Amino acid sequence: MPKPDLPSVEDLLTTAVKELGGAERPGQVKMARAVQDALEKSEHLAVQAGTGTGKSLAYLVPAIRHAAGSEHAVVVSTATIALQRQLVDRDLPRLAEALEAELPKKPEFAILKGRRNYLCRYKATVGMPDDEGDQLFDPREVSATGRMVQKIQEWAEETETGDRDELVPGVSEQAWRQFSVTARECLGAQRCPSGGECFAELARERAGLVDVVVTNHALLAIDAMEDFAVLPEHDVVVVDEAHELVDRVTSVVTDELSDTGVGIAARRAGRLIEQGVADRLQAAAEDLQSLLAAAPPGRIDDLPNSLGMSLALVRDAAFGCLTALGPRSGDKDNPENASLRKAAFTALDEVHDTAQRMLDAFGGDSEVDRAEVVWLDAGHGRVPPTLRVAPLSVGGMLRDKLFGDRTVILTSATLALGGTFDGMAAQWGLGTDGWTGLDVGSPFDHTRSGILYVAKHLPQPGRDGLPEAYLTEIAELIEAAGGRTLGLFSSTRAANAATEALRDRLTVPLLCQGDDSTSQLVKKFAADPATCLFGTLSLWQGVDVPGPSLTLVIIDRIPFPRPDDPLSSSRQRHVAAKGGNGFMTVAATHAALLLAQGAGRLLRSTTDRGVIAVLDPRLATARYSSFLLNSLPPYWRTTDPQKVRQALKRLTTPT
Repeated sequence: MPKPDLPSVEDLLTTAVKELGGAERPGQVKMARAVQDALEKSEHLAVQAGTGTGKSLAYLVPAIRHAAGSEHAVVVSTATIALQRQLVDRDLPRLAEALEAELPKKPEFAILKGRRNYLCRYKATVGMPDDEGDQLFDPREVSATGRMVQKIQEWAEETETGDRDELVPGVSEQAWRQFSVTARECLGAQRCPSGGECFAELARERAGLVDVVVTNHALLAIDAMEDFAVLPEHDVVVVDEAHELVDRVTSVVTDELSDTGVGIAARRAGRLIEQGVADRLQAAAEDLQSLLAAAPPGRIDDLPNSLGMSLALVRDAAFGCLTALGPRSGDKDNPENASLRKAAFTALDEVHDTAQRMLDAFGGDSEVDRAEVVWLDAGHGRVPPTLRVAPLSVGGMLRDKLFGDRTVILTSATLALGGTFDGMAAQWGLGTDGWTGLDVGSPFDHTRSGILYVAKHLPQPGRDGLPEAYLTEIAELIEAAGGRTLGLFSSTRAANAATEALRDRLTVPLLCQGDDSTSQLVKKFAADPATCLFGTLSLWQGVDVPGPSLTLVIIDRIPFPRPDDPLSSSRQRHVAAKGGNGFMTVAATHAALLLAQGAGRLLRSTTDRGVIAVLDPRLATARYSSFLLNSLPPYWRTTDPQKVRQALKRLTTPT
């Protein structure tokens, strides 16, 4: 625990705010005290802190104080690259300068990413066989990839970090894959000829010497779930953007199987073992290809005999290749051959284990006994039809692996859904004890600054696109606002349809996601108050436009998961089979989270004013509406379209 001669967290926060030129915010002080209290008691803490609270400073100051008085680093995990960069490039450097005189030494920090994000010196030097070399490519794409490869080779001669994010503009995954390895493909620093100068190892060494390590949710999950340590030793984790944690962890523990992946494993093995053994795996890949090409996409509730036989063939053929490869420690003295063997073992292990995992997923006697769901994604372009398997819940994993032996602080602007932290806590695997939930509020006066308008008079949304009444309502709201509108739609199809239908009706510029890169579209939208921007999921959470350019946020419908979404529908059914309310636990919680994130786009500074317009009348009429409304900030509410148009005209008319 921190040494008694360290300044209090309140004094350090006051110093930091003063040095950084800010103003004290009650919510920030309350949060910093709560974080410090949780660290002292070794209890988990969930903190909802609205936009403008200054939550980064509120957790960084007590985290740095804790690190200064202990032997371990504090790990800060984020969901987005944007927040990672904000912390590493802006917040932490300024904070370290501000607190240097108050602490025994200047706080140090580092960023740590997954191994695939760093250039592999050995692979860049000796090269590796191309797993996809026998596939057909568009010559123009091959040429473009060649230029990217040359760019990486030139950069490799000068980079000091090997971090892929240094490459601006970026390169394709196909090009980067030729210069990187996964953690499982890596030979290890002791066996690799380039181990002494490995960029990933050097980054990890730096991270082991600092006070604060910034990483991402995926790497945090890998560190918690795998048998090998990825992050340096630590006893405290701060999870920022914690509303994303479950989805990111689910992605990490989701496995996939396709004929392409099986074929790559067969080719890697074929370079090292008797061809006939590898050919059996290639034949199993071709059998899987034929089966998946004819199968309907979607959730697979019962294992068809044909699929069960195909998966067993893949598993057994992969095991045959693994056996033929011999001891895993072979070829210690031949690095090039050792790297080929490691790549083969990695691909074969993944194919074998995933096929077995999919077979095991159907082992339960009833829905209650099931722990995982299997589904088929339809192929598109060069991506083949792909089987996927994911857990129905990651709460148990998080409880055992993440929360078990460290103190975890979870924070976001959106955690208290329906007015309580219980829903998110259940998803994280936290019980009723050992954690505290705290809402420190927001510096915004939502009641005076914003209106939540629900278009109760409109028909319920259907499955056949946007009704004409919705298009008319959108047009009238935008005209009243004089542009200045962010349209958040539940699907790409709806966003495109609204754009196509309204471009001729409106006199203001209308941008749609997909017209350009999202970052460029947001820049154009922010630069011209008359402009409107329509889009889907990434805009619900990724837009920060303070000022008059964003006065109206339109949400076309309550963002429930698609009824045919394999994972969410399976999770709903599983909860119901265990006696719970699957709709409220899964679908309504998902919708509440996204609604709150979407509504959060409106007020980004204390001087912002505007309207959230939800066109879906169910937000005013359905039995679950109170749960959704209680998840939103306390805006002034109305269902009167005339009042809203008048308010928008007043807001956008110069005085």
